[in-house]
Amino acid sequence: MELTGAEIVCESLLKEGVEVMFGLPGGAVLPLYGALGKYPQIRHILVRHEQAAAMAADGYARATGKVGVCTATSGPGATNLATGIAAAQMDSVPMVIITGQVPRAAIGRDAFQETDVTGLTLPITKHNYLVMDVADIAPAIKEAFHIARTGRPGPVLVDIPKDVLQGDRTEFIWPDQVNLPGYNPPGEADPNQIAKAARLINRAKRPVILAGHGVIISHAYDELRELAEKSQIPVITTLLGISSFPTEHILYVGMPGMHGMAYASLAIDRADLLISLGMRFDDRVTGRLSDFAPNAKIVHFDIDASEFSKNVKVDVPVLGDLKMALRQLNPLVDKNVRVDWLQQIDTLRTEHPSLYIREEKEILPQYVIQQLSEVTKGEALVVTGVGQHQMWAAQHYRFKEANTWITSGGLGTMGFEVPAALGAKLGRPDKTVWSVAGDGGFQMTMCDLATAVENNIDVKFAILNNSTLGMVRQLQDLFYGGEFTATLYSGNPDFVKIAEAYGITGIRVTDKAQVAAAIQQAMDTPGPVIVDFIVKQDEHVFPMIPAGESVNEMMEQPMPEKISR
Repeated sequence: MELTGAEIVCESLLKEGVEVMFGLPGGAVLPLYGALGKYPQIRHILVRHEQAAAMAADGYARATGKVGVCTATSGPGATNLATGIAAAQMDSVPMVIITGQVPRAAIGRDAFQETDVTGLTLPITKHNYLVMDVADIAPAIKEAFHIARTGRPGPVLVDIPKDVLQGDRTEFIWPDQVNLPGYNPPGEADPNQIAKAARLINRAKRPVILAGHGVIISHAYDELRELAEKSQIPVITTLLGISSFPTEHILYVGMPGMHGMAYASLAIDRADLLISLGMRFDDRVTGRLSDFAPNAKIVHFDIDASEFSKNVKVDVPVLGDLKMALRQLNPLVDKNVRVDWLQQIDTLRTEHPSLYIREEKEILPQYVIQQLSEVTKGEALVVTGVGQHQMWAAQHYRFKEANTWITSGGLGTMGFEVPAALGAKLGRPDKTVWSVAGDGGFQMTMCDLATAVENNIDVKFAILNNSTLGMVRQLQDLFYGGEFTATLYSGNPDFVKIAEAYGITGIRVTDKAQVAAAIQQAMDTPGPVIVDFIVKQDEHVFPMIPAGESVNEMMEQPMPEKISR
């Protein structure tokens, strides 16, 4: 039977096992929405802003390991997706984005709501397509999913003109396989490189594992744990690597870098070997490159060869799927006991108590996160945007389960937390999902509370409300002479009334004695809940390594005399 282009899109999504997609209709993509009604197997989630569609697809993809799917119309619909697409590209998230385009005859004529979407998104996608023939839709979508999920994952965009969606009909033929000459994602690693890596590990006196997002993407949790325990190597996780290794494990050290634990950064500084797993040595980890890990050789496992020695010179690059590569490596690694090295790190913990929370009458934001961790027993799935709240959540939440931390890393996207949490909850309905936000980021995407209500998506929203753009204010205070221009909010809404306007429960917390009870109340209340924590406004995130500096310029939180330094 011959189908329209829109019907072929839907049939293709079913072939790829798509169950949920996020979007907002508009003129150029209306043929697709007309066809969707015939495909109840695909649950469409109507967002209130296209940016939320991309970010919800991102959260869904990270929570499930599947390809997230979103759609929008041409012009402003597609451009509104761009921030979410860029965030997925920076954080290696598998997504397929389907956009409508103006009819073929209007392309290049500045037609109403025309934008060169493939040109616009070329730098922020892994690949993209402009499909000009209805017969090419099914092959393009099959290739898009294949590219998105294989190798180093990433977003792939498929742009389809309106007349291709609704004009010509053709027989739906689903390709048996893709034919992409030159695209050959690596599998197993070179045995010679594995052997070199094993020799360095077996000889090292002060090795450290740097576990990144690649551990989560490749589901290499067991292999990472085997390597660490067999050779007694301390594990440090990047921001996106958090929850790849149990926080309570005796070998877990913490997060390094700009706002990481001081002792984690100092351990890297003193290490003689870094075993880097699926991470890219970004500037927030390394600080000043010339001073990063000055005494260490570096073994770098990655599926993307372009990351080798891009920022930091690598001694042994190991190209391959991380799970496969670690399975090759672990039998060659000697059992070891590194008492002296582990004791040195314990001493660093004592001398640099980065997670100390002082007593204050006001609610400290880090205290809220600590209580959230305790009440949820470290078993929630936590989603954040970017800023102070993100760093406090990364520092103080004690993650027990794998892949329960979702945040905007590379792009650092304010507002990510609300829609990404919706996508994560839809992907993992069995998990308690907490969206942790600052009051600034929350207001960027809070319109999609309506999406949560309409679809009964049971996300709990914690707002660390200090009536300011907290991280920007901190930088102004520390490096710009305390000139707090354009960072203090005097017009914040009443978030409890906002909750009530959407028909959900809102809780305001103004006393630290109320914090744990409010968290429990939110969890006991069916459906979405907003908890507005009124926290200390001028609190800073410590430790802090200023941008472009090294661990030697680290700023630590002033400690009371009773705390040993």
